[in-house]
Amino acid sequence: MAACMASFAINDALIKSSSAFFPLFQAIFLRSLFTTGFLGLMALRKKVRLQGISKADWKLILLRSAGEIIGAFFFLYAVFNMPLANATAILQSMPLAVTVGAAIFLKEPVGWRRYIAVIIGFIGVMIIVRPGTEGFTHYSFYALAAVVFIVTRDLATRRISKAVPSFLVSFITSVGITISSAVMLLFVDWQPVTLENISILFAASIFVIAGYVLSVSSMRVGEIGFVSPFRYTILIWSMLLGVIVFGDIPDVWMLVGSAIVVSMGIYTFYRERKVMAKLQNSGKMT
Repeated sequence: MAACMASFAINDALIKSSSAFFPLFQAIFLRSLFTTGFLGLMALRKKVRLQGISKADWKLILLRSAGEIIGAFFFLYAVFNMPLANATAILQSMPLAVTVGAAIFLKEPVGWRRYIAVIIGFIGVMIIVRPGTEGFTHYSFYALAAVVFIVTRDLATRRISKAVPSFLVSFITSVGITISSAVMLLFVDWQPVTLENISILFAASIFVIAGYVLSVSSMRVGEIGFVSPFRYTILIWSMLLGVIVFGDIPDVWMLVGSAIVVSMGIYTFYRERKVMAKLQNSGKMT
């Protein structure tokens, strides 16, 4: 999972670097061509078929894809225009938002301890964003909007039948990103593609695919409650890349806010693990 997060952080850094050559939608489109092609080949190799998927699963897959597409656009737009570490830190509030969303929409049990952790965690987000202060940038709101749509993606993913192959879901989502970014290209000026600038996006696609594969592997091999907190290592990678590649040095408030968000997120994982264990012991879950 730590290697997975490193891959995603490098992908984000490469996408941010590509802003010197391409507008956002062209960068997403070109990267998606590589990613979709690879996932399509993997789906063929695994002989994944579209037949046999229920209408309910198709609706969830489309909802998940919409959440992924819009969330990716908002997040990458934030990454294009603000320090990488700050945008990544805001995105780390996602597990807290998923907890609230699961309680509201999926009726999952959430105790008062986790609600308090969520409130404190979002205070940490506000410390990172710092609305109304000199360090505030309105691009932070794009990162916050990305959280909303990525939470929608994750909640939809929870309801998709286990019979639907993960690779198929990823492939359909990637196709959706490719098509939607292609449509948005109608409204931007196409920039020249050279071997130098396209190599950045090709490398980004390699790292994002590596992130997908490593994520699936870690969740299948490791215990979810133990593995999940390692998602927060992406902050370490993002800070290092921000300093080394872009010269963005995190300020004290960003570090304090990040520490609050991460600690509350880890506590939420811990409480969820305890609740799941208690329900299993009581025979309410199988």
